[in-house]
Amino acid sequence: MGLYSYIKKAFQKGYSTKAPEYKEKIRAWRKGQVITELEKPVNIARARTLGYKAKEGYFVLRIRIGKGLRARPSPTGGRKPRHNYKYKAPGQTYQAIAEQRVVKKYPLLEVLNSYWVGEDGQYKYFEVILVDPLVTGLKLSKGRAFRGLTSASKKSRALKTKQKK
Repeated sequence: MGLYSYIKKAFQKGYSTKAPEYKEKIRAWRKGQVITELEKPVNIARARTLGYKAKEGYFVLRIRIGKGLRARPSPTGGRKPRHNYKYKAPGQTYQAIAEQRVVKKYPLLEVLNSYWVGEDGQYKYFEVILVDPLVTGLKLSKGRAFRGLTSASKKSRALKTKQKK
């Protein structure tokens, strides 16, 4: 087995056993900012498989997304029984929402991909790999996260098509 497979197993073991080091990380993340720029990824093996390189023009950001259902919008079309529900599913995965929020904050960068790094009772944490197309020379289309061109937003697109009947 290669080095990255050992790193991957160590990361999975830390999460599955709820190791004290993992819990400390999560507590620190909860107290920190919503979007945090990192020097290097937490799960380097996963980041490398998704296209991250330790070069100029590649950035890794950790974002915190609140868990739970979303409150429904105010009723339109009258107060009928079919409008009388309290919560509504967001229609996108949390990962896709995380990617879109990061792109809104950093509009000149493009999302390469993202992955899950942890969760607690209130939040889910994702790391988003961003690329500066001017520095790296990669030809990425604009607005990948919003148009369903990353792995997370492809899942969200599937969610939307399944709901229509």
